[in-house]
Amino acid sequence: MTQLTVYADTDPSKVLIETRAAAEIADLLSDIGVVFERWNASVLLPDAAAQEDVLKAYEADVKRIMEKGGYKSVDVARVTPDHPDRAALRQKFLAEHTHDDDEVRFFVEGAGAFYLHVQGKVYRLVCERNDLISVPAGTTHWFDTGERPHFCAIRIFTSPDGWVGHFTGDDIATRFPLFESAA
Repeated sequence: MTQLTVYADTDPSKVLIETRAAAEIADLLSDIGVVFERWNASVLLPDAAAQEDVLKAYEADVKRIMEKGGYKSVDVARVTPDHPDRAALRQKFLAEHTHDDDEVRFFVEGAGAFYLHVQGKVYRLVCERNDLISVPAGTTHWFDTGERPHFCAIRIFTSPDGWVGHFTGDDIATRFPLFESAA
């Protein structure tokens, strides 16, 4: 279930806020410039659905977001528990980083956790099917898929180069609960 937990960035044992209410999540994240929306992922696609099929199923919503944000590129990322590179993919984004472009993701299936490090706090948002998150360019964050990842997300961006991660070198991600510990 979608859940936002806010911690002091100096103490992962100190929970400042915890909520599962979508409206409250959207309000709290909007205060730091992050967009959170609940869509209806009503189309059930087969596990091996091609990128074209996923994009076609959500064409109207994707078009709306792309037009609103001036985005020019879209693709689909799918990682499954049997993906041969799942451990390397997890490690790649499990360190704090930024992007030159907004990070817009709509979860078609499965789940993952975004950790946003902003204004002395860490916002841990466990996203699942139906969740859209838009993280502004330059926001420090990391993403965890878990040891047995299962998610399919539509990724929307201005240019393919914009989502390349710029790692901060800070080990903060090692101090906070992993995706598996989602309540």
